[in-house]
Amino acid sequence: QVQLVESGGGLVQPGGSLRLSCAASGSISTTTTMGWYRQAPGKQRELVAVITGGRDPNLADSVKGRFTISRDSAKNTVYLQMDSLKPEDTAIYYCYARIRITWQLNYNDYWGQGTQVTVSS
Repeated sequence: QVQLVESGGGLVQPGGSLRLSCAASGSISTTTTMGWYRQAPGKQRELVAVITGGRDPNLADSVKGRFTISRDSAKNTVYLQMDSLKPEDTAIYYCYARIRITWQLNYNDYWGQGTQVTVSS
């Protein structure tokens, strides 16, 4: 009943920038946390950045100073501004949200389908 739709991925040269967007839709009662994870070939999915309403965002050490996460809670939308991109940032980026839907008591984790980010010259 919940869908997360990402956009903004693509191919960029080292040092370039991209901005990812993710909008959650469906029978949403409450959204507590939204953010981004990524998975490179042959590696496990790892946290990039998450933000919970009313708190400071959490960023992976590898992206601090380069990436910025922001959120529009009213629109259930989260953004990831990626600057100074490096080849090692190449991965599929997945939107994440912890959401309680209508008629459910507990929060559940939801994932987008992923958007490819490739940093290469």
